[in-house]
Amino acid sequence: MSLTNATPQEVARAARLGSRKLAILSTDARNAALIAMHAGLSSAKDDILAANKLDLEAANKAAESGKLSQSLVKRLDLGKPGKYEDMLQGILDVCELEDPIGKINLRTILDDGLILERKTSPIGVLLIIFEARPEVIANIASLAIKSGNAAILKGGKESTESFKAISSVISKALQSTDVPSDCLQLVQTHDVISDLLKLDQYIDLVIPRGGNKLVRTVKDSTAIPVLGHADGICSIYLRADCPIPIAVRVIVDAKASYPAGCNAVETLLVDENALQTVLPPVAEALLARGVSLRCDAVSKAALSSALEKHSAILLQDATDADYSTEFLDLIIAIKTVPTQPTPEAAADIAISHINDHSSHHTDAILTLDRALATRFQDGVDSSSVYWNTSTRMADGQRYGFGTEVGISTNKIHSRGPVGLEGLTIYRWLIHGEGQVSTDYGAGGGKKFRHESVPVEEGMARNEEELELLRKFRNR
Repeated sequence: MSLTNATPQEVARAARLGSRKLAILSTDARNAALIAMHAGLSSAKDDILAANKLDLEAANKAAESGKLSQSLVKRLDLGKPGKYEDMLQGILDVCELEDPIGKINLRTILDDGLILERKTSPIGVLLIIFEARPEVIANIASLAIKSGNAAILKGGKESTESFKAISSVISKALQSTDVPSDCLQLVQTHDVISDLLKLDQYIDLVIPRGGNKLVRTVKDSTAIPVLGHADGICSIYLRADCPIPIAVRVIVDAKASYPAGCNAVETLLVDENALQTVLPPVAEALLARGVSLRCDAVSKAALSSALEKHSAILLQDATDADYSTEFLDLIIAIKTVPTQPTPEAAADIAISHINDHSSHHTDAILTLDRALATRFQDGVDSSSVYWNTSTRMADGQRYGFGTEVGISTNKIHSRGPVGLEGLTIYRWLIHGEGQVSTDYGAGGGKKFRHESVPVEEGMARNEEELELLRKFRNR
């Protein structure tokens, strides 16, 4: 990794050249680079946290004057208990994952001596633009190296000292490895994002990680494909049959464990017949954690009569805008799902609300009814849809990806937490023996066989396929 003040054109071209070298490095060479990164970041923890403290001091002053949001300050803090250790563990987890590159995931016999294969390969050059979140550098670096992709990183000014410290450590660590230094570059030059976004001849994918304004600006400013999400408006649908302990535990975690996270719940939809039973204990638990409850008229009336007076007085009125808002704070909007002739009809109302108001990030249903949960999971058009668990589970590390470059709400290429697999594409390979296109069809007289071979077992299904594959492998 290198800290650079080069022009955007120079940075992108160098990354392109470096990506071609990285793509053909062995698995062992790429894993060795991750081990070196981990060792360097482990030994430099005190120095990096000292640099992060400088950023935090400046950020807190900016927040006091209204120039920076508190949610951004929270994301900036690398000294939060366990956060640095999670960053380090993510590198090791990625190292231990199976190499995603060079895998044959489809094989077809087109004809005798003519084999078609689909093989995984790196995307190429990634441009990562992010605000705060200094751990992103380690996350991106580990995923990029393991998946054979070059990465250009541009961080926000609020975490400059953290980025410089982490980048310097990673750069020094990689000097003893086979990874080309130009494969990972942290751009320091100001006001280069607009120029980088024009370089589609070098950059293959843009991943913005930050607030709504950043993501939408990026999407509106480039012809390069963009992977990401603009908001994290997550919802939970609470049904009356959900056991109170599960409801309290899941909803409190989803809202209060890290309210600044894009996977924190922002809207709670509640069946009307749960307003007097399951909702009050949930509301009490949320209020005890300092969460503001913005309620529609029906849920507010129910809670006002069910809660103690000192709790009921804290209830607030929700506006229509609240149900389309990413609060990133200790605030939740509560909306009643009116009683319907059937549970399915009520679930459909909740599904419709989520599809109309959510950001298609992560949503959940809390119920004991398996059929209704399946209906909800099939009907909600989001990248992650859960049954009886917290929306905070939407995370690459929790999914077993080691770490993630971000969460995508796109409907092409990759969706949800994006790990190694989401940073790969594929290429088509044909192995032949002199065949040409005119051998086939009406003009040539030959017919394609188009017979699939089950690559997952690496086995042929009959003697004829076995002989063809044996011949193919021995070439």
